[in-house]
Amino acid sequence: MTADLIVTLQDLVRIPSPNPPGDTRAVAAYVADAVRGLGCVVTALAPPAKPEAVSVIATVGRGEPVIMLHAHIDTVPVAADEQQRWRTDPYAAVIENGRVYGKGSVDDKGPLAAMMAAVRHAAAQADRLRGTLVLVAAAEEETGGVLGTRWLAENGHLPRCDFIVVGEQTANRVATAHKGVVRATVRTTGRSVHATNPDRGVNAITAMAWVVLALERYHRELASRIHPVVGVPTCNVGVIRGGSTANAVPDSCTVDLDRRMIPGEDPAQVQRELVEVVNSVDVAPAQVSIGGFLVSNWFSSTADSALARTFLECVRDALQDHPGPIGYLPGSDAKHLTGTARGEMVIFGPGSYEVAHAADEYVSIEELQTTSAILANFIDRTLFVDG
Repeated sequence: MTADLIVTLQDLVRIPSPNPPGDTRAVAAYVADAVRGLGCVVTALAPPAKPEAVSVIATVGRGEPVIMLHAHIDTVPVAADEQQRWRTDPYAAVIENGRVYGKGSVDDKGPLAAMMAAVRHAAAQADRLRGTLVLVAAAEEETGGVLGTRWLAENGHLPRCDFIVVGEQTANRVATAHKGVVRATVRTTGRSVHATNPDRGVNAITAMAWVVLALERYHRELASRIHPVVGVPTCNVGVIRGGSTANAVPDSCTVDLDRRMIPGEDPAQVQRELVEVVNSVDVAPAQVSIGGFLVSNWFSSTADSALARTFLECVRDALQDHPGPIGYLPGSDAKHLTGTARGEMVIFGPGSYEVAHAADEYVSIEELQTTSAILANFIDRTLFVDG
């Protein structure tokens, strides 16, 4: 089982699926062929708006409970400056020091390999299954999931599930919440003149400086809002653009900001707060505006059902430590699956998100084996007749 698990992961890493551009046809075909060979019913689907963004849905068994294992098959790209920092080819899936190195090794092909091993485990004893196991290998997560998991869910391609495991990097603890994000662009407008006499103009960068300070104060005020597992909301100014030359007063400046939401926050209210903060700054005679809002929602679940308690027990038995629940700070496709879950949903997988999206990305083989063992034990205890 271990050898198959590692070989599967190496195969997945060696099939590049960077997003952008988000072409997952090759890796989806690999997943589909592998699980079809186990006797699963397999469907490969892509949205008309992006036919190369192929996702795979595989099913084994029938009846209830319905348990879904979900992981994404796209990765972030290898940036040009990042390439030089890799010690190996990012797509070689080299094994060193008990780790598999490669782009996507932990985000998210490690969790996917463990889930494929779980499907292999279930399919090998299909005559004992008393429920349904669904594997979803989804495209487009790295760009928000709109044309991946969200499209699958909104178009009726996903079954209603009693329990969902979304594969991400939680060090094999059980996460029941993650933050959401509102992004926006703030613009100040001034009047450009020659810098030899700047007081004749209106400096848009100077005006923006006051706005940035107001957003920083807002960020600090947010620290009073505390969620029990994901912490506090934040506001970060991440990009600033303005001016064209040092000897001219800039007539425009923009900043892009990132406002992280904790579960329970209303995205519309967050947008109103940002508008209020920006408009509270007196930048006259410059002008200021905010817009271009983009929302990616938060996710929150519980771990109170019988299936969730069993999953926690499987994690506790394997780790000999507290299984959670914990919070997962990055986003995930869980936010798109809330309408699919008639039961509970957790985020779970090997490794750390701090290793993902970086040079020399890796997953620990021992930790990945633990992930696989936990999933197999959970299937034994929930889907097998005499489990």
